[in-house]
Amino acid sequence: MRLLALVMTTALALPALAAAQTLPAMPTLDESPAQRTVRRAAMTPPVLQEDTALQAAIGSAARPAADVARDVYRHPFETLTFWGLTPGSTIVEIEPGSGGWWTAILQPYAEVTGGTYVAVSRPLEGMGVEDGIADMVVVARAFHNWHRAGRTDPYLAAFFKALKPGGVLAIEQHRSVDGLNPDVTAPSGYMPESHVIRAAQAAGFVLDARSELNANPRDDHDHPYGVWTLPPVRTSAPRANNATDRPTPLTEAERAEYDAIGESDRMTLRFRKPG
Repeated sequence: MRLLALVMTTALALPALAAAQTLPAMPTLDESPAQRTVRRAAMTPPVLQEDTALQAAIGSAARPAADVARDVYRHPFETLTFWGLTPGSTIVEIEPGSGGWWTAILQPYAEVTGGTYVAVSRPLEGMGVEDGIADMVVVARAFHNWHRAGRTDPYLAAFFKALKPGGVLAIEQHRSVDGLNPDVTAPSGYMPESHVIRAAQAAGFVLDARSELNANPRDDHDHPYGVWTLPPVRTSAPRANNATDRPTPLTEAERAEYDAIGESDRMTLRFRKPG
């Protein structure tokens, strides 16, 4: 069987082409389920091509079983090639965390294809590569933390500096209903897609493409303990010193209901550094 990978979906207008192309419609506060279905269906379907090295990294027996179980929600094969991952890339992953879900795929892929993988936990102290040589900077589910700490702008500036001209800023982020105040949504782990886009554009990046690969229409973004109520964290009782949490634990029926939702609704974005 041929091994397939997703490459570019909807191409978005560069500034010079703004008059000729338009962005796919953004979700809005008053969007109905039917309107959401129409909007998502209008996005350009994927084009598939072979990448055996990436498929091998994802299918490796070395990946933890718990990581593999999440592939159904995170679509690593499709997502990484949507972002434009290619053999031999210099990849910088930002704040991969102790679990290193993406690390277990990206690091062996880089090694096998002659590329470089660097994990960076403190971008303002260094990006782990010389300025202007990174092919891709990967950011997974971190913007809500940066927003609360006031780190978004300096972090994006560091990413821009590390990337080579034409390099990719790859973003996966829990997505709130658009138009909401990020100050309100960030404590729950969600961010408005338009806010993330504007922040990256303000740092100099060009929005290259958006995808609904990791959308989850079952997620209504309103949970007793934020996004962490959902799998894989599955928080089921109020956390200490967290004023936004519901004061009572989940019942067994509620736990089953949130598990049935699956993982969060997520935006998947690809930006490029001009040049």
